Amino acid sequence: MTNQVFSLSRRGLLAGLGGAALASGLRQPAMARTATSLTIRARPGTLSAGPTGSLPIGTLETADPAPLRVARGDLAVTLSNELPAPIVLNWLGIDGAPIAEPLTGQPPIAPGGRASFTLPLRRSGTFLISGQILGDSAAPPVASRALIVEDTPPVAVERDEILLIEQWRAKPGDTAVMYTVNGRTNFKLQAKGNERLRLRIINGCARAPLGLKIENHDVRVMAIDSAPAEPFTARDGQLVLAPGTRIDALIDATRAPGTVSQIILHDGSKPQSIAQIVMTNDTPARATPLPPASAFSSETLPARLPLQGAQRVDLSLDPKTPWIAPASFAAATAPVFKVKPGRVVVMAVANPGGGPMVFRLHGHHVRLLDKLDDGWKPFWLDTLMLDKGQTQRIAFLAEYPGRWLMEATALTSSAPNLVSCYAVE
Repeated sequence: MTNQVFSLSRRGLLAGLGGAALASGLRQPAMARTATSLTIRARPGTLSAGPTGSLPIGTLETADPAPLRVARGDLAVTLSNELPAPIVLNWLGIDGAPIAEPLTGQPPIAPGGRASFTLPLRRSGTFLISGQILGDSAAPPVASRALIVEDTPPVAVERDEILLIEQWRAKPGDTAVMYTVNGRTNFKLQAKGNERLRLRIINGCARAPLGLKIENHDVRVMAIDSAPAEPFTARDGQLVLAPGTRIDALIDATRAPGTVSQIILHDGSKPQSIAQIVMTNDTPARATPLPPASAFSSETLPARLPLQGAQRVDLSLDPKTPWIAPASFAAATAPVFKVKPGRVVVMAVANPGGGPMVFRLHGHHVRLLDKLDDGWKPFWLDTLMLDKGQTQRIAFLAEYPGRWLMEATALTSSAPNLVSCYAVE
């Protein structure tokens, strides 16, 4: 039964996505074998849709269907396309990999084609491999894959669980939608008393912002968009995720045996339970809960961004020039702006349109600035939401030379997915 108290309006959901909702004897988990190479086959598949049967989808198939867990360092990737439409992969959260950058570094692969490249993985965290960047022209829609780059040393938790949430329609334009967690319509986690769980929560939806509420538990946010955050407790167990956003959270299972805690999803229309945390009757993991965890390591990100003397850029998300459809983008497309390596950029991103937009910056993580440019939120982002008429100010250090994509996506399925680029040179 869903908790009807969790009732986000659409505007409340968008406000959370602007950053306000986020500002507020232990053993190591058993991990899958890490790898230094990865072969992906984009191929046809099906998704179980319950009583309505199954949906044709595209899958990103690997030799091992288990979650993809790799070590930091260079990852050799081979992608073959067995789908009836071109595909290009979007590696959300991975900075500084120009050869793997969609469209600027890797053109779409035609049906029957193949590509290989090396992906430098500088940072541990939760990443997303998505085949959705070409938008609704992709047929059928392609399921995403989570990519975990392991922490060194590992974060001490009993359980390390991925919750990849995706939205599906029987056909493009349908108003009825179905949500899955890790490809399933009902997902259940079992926990012993006082166990510590790491939940890697991923919004794999192409256009749907999501509000989540985890009942009965304190939710301690540790990382956002594949980068460590200053830890904080989510108010009332509620999280807000823009399309593509990733949040790592720690939960200590302290409820009584037999307690069933719903994980409730709200997409701005109505709440629904998409998963459960069930307390078992097994012997507790320890007598008392653990103390709060310290922050994850962030040694690969700059400690401070000197905003004085930064290069200033105004960027409008108006769906006109410089924005174009991904299918029309060429590697020689002129960048919207250029910046020299090592310089800080402050961007004012404005949404003058009639509806909310998702903006994503590739190649670098950004800080969301306070309104007076006198500080920033205590987390890094690569994706943010802007309501109609809203302007957000962000800053980043241009560390990695190359040509990097920018995405602007409206929430309505009838609106085009748009891209542009900037250059660090």
